[in-house]
Amino acid sequence: MEVLVLIGRVVFALLFLGSGFGHLTQRQMMAGYATGKGVPAANLMVPLTGLQLLAGALMVALGIWPDVGALLLVTFLVPTAFIMHGFWAETDPGAKAMEQTQFLKDLALAGAALVMFAVFAYLGDDLGLVLVGPLFSLS
Repeated sequence: MEVLVLIGRVVFALLFLGSGFGHLTQRQMMAGYATGKGVPAANLMVPLTGLQLLAGALMVALGIWPDVGALLLVTFLVPTAFIMHGFWAETDPGAKAMEQTQFLKDLALAGAALVMFAVFAYLGDDLGLVLVGPLFSLS
């Protein structure tokens, strides 16, 4: 089971590693998009959330307080769903469908990250194949 959990952690983290890297390397383009969505201080928020994504993904993948890493991802995903993908405000059917898909994707990933948090915190030191075990305990 330890190997399956490790593979799942790494595969899950890949999306966030790529996104976090994109936040840093494509900062101006992403900040422009975020500004258009009403994000305050987008030039600051984009690189900060990029670092948040990278930290959370690396923590989950490498097993360095993976429960905390999962929570970092949740705290990115939930606000992002509501701020960046407000499908309810779209009038164009195509844009509305695309934003609704992105909104639901972010919420689904947040749900998965919450499940990971719970599993990591419940298993504690029995999680195995981690560098530093979970910080929280739910057992």
